[in-house]
Parts: sequence; C-alpha cells; structure tokens
Amino acid sequence: MEVKYRVHALKRAMTFSKGVEMPENVLSGDQLAWALVAEKEPSIICKQANVQYDFVANKFIMQCYGQEIFVDVASYTIGSHSPLGEKLLHTLGYFFDLAVLWYLGKAKNIPSSGHMVSPASLSGGEIFQRGSHVLPLDQIAARYGGDVEGFYKRGAELGGQHMEYGDVSLRLFPFPRVPVTIILWEADEEFPARADMFFDTTCEQHLPTDVIWSTAMTSVLIML
Repeated sequence: MEVKYRVHALKRAMTFSKGVEMPENVLSGDQLAWALVAEKEPSIICKQANVQYDFVANKFIMQCYGQEIFVDVASYTIGSHSPLGEKLLHTLGYFFDLAVLWYLGKAKNIPSSGHMVSPASLSGGEIFQRGSHVLPLDQIAARYGGDVEGFYKRGAELGGQHMEYGDVSLRLFPFPRVPVTIILWEADEEFPARADMFFDTTCEQHLPTDVIWSTAMTSVLIML
C-alpha cells in the first residue's frame, strides 16, 4: 500500500499544472520515468539495477562513468558532487537525465553476457543511422587518433577499463549493468583514424533502444 500511495501522490503532483489536474495520458516522458522509479520498492531497484539506496537521505546512489550520481524521487532531482558528474547532469543532461531514470526503472538482475553488439544491430537500431542520430564517433577518432595516452587518461577519469580490441580500447560504464566499449584504430599511411562503439548484448534487457541511443551519445560526448 505504501508504494501504491507514493506512486499515486507522485502522479498527482506531476500532473497538476496551472491549477488544473491533467489526465495521466498526457504525462511527459520524464514524468512517466519518475513515476516508473517511484512505483518500485527501493530494495528491488537496488538488486535489479545494482545500485545503493540511502534510507536516511532517501536517495538512490549509483555509479555512472565512475561518478557518484544521486537520485531523489521525493524531490524529482538528480545530483552529483563531482565536476564530471555535474557535466553529465547539466551539460549533457539532455541525453543523460532521462536515461538514468529509465535505467533505475527498467534494469533487470541480469549479468553481462561478455559478448558485444553494434548499436545499429539492435532491434530498432536503424535510429543510429539517421541524420542527427548518427553517433559522432569521428570526433573521438579526430581527437585521440594520434593521442593514445590522452584516450586512456580520459578513460581513467571516467572509471574506464583498458580492453584488448583494435589498436586501443576502453570499456566505460554509463550504468552498472550497461557497459559500453569504444575501440580506437590509429591512423596509418592508408587509412585515417576510426572509432567504433559496442554494447553488451544484454543492453536491451535494461533500456529501450531510444534510451540506448541517448546513452551512446552521452558516452561519445563525455569522452571529448
């Protein structure tokens, strides 16, 4: 009953606009995402999403790109104490904030498979090949194609792991159960530098495809 009451109160608060209560079917995407998190017991979310919950402060605590991110459902706020965490939430918030909520609300207690997949190969992955949705991986190649040390340094700042793919590669963790691997091929006499991105094959168990795109875009931009 406590959970149902919290969800009902949250939806009423978020659908009340300019003194008029709006029907739930006109809730915006972020409002629905907040409600999605609120309808589950924190202990269940912690197990499924591999995050923690501070029962004193009533906040979820999660690691995103090596930064502590705090999610307060009661006040509808997402925060961080680190400069990189603040960059995620403010500079890149358009891509990142909603993804945080979808992850908390949808993640499942499923370990990574250890097998990688191209985003374009996912169900609905054609979104990654359209206009402004094409990932700007060329910018990563341009910035780090001749600077392997800088590539690894930035990866370390983001809690990344060195991998053994391509010429150099990093595995980042936008969310605990959603690893992203960026592979960099250095320029040579025949070919310019190139960067590729892959997700673990379980990513669709934790996020819908459009949110995977937002996560991929965040992963590119936070590296630049």
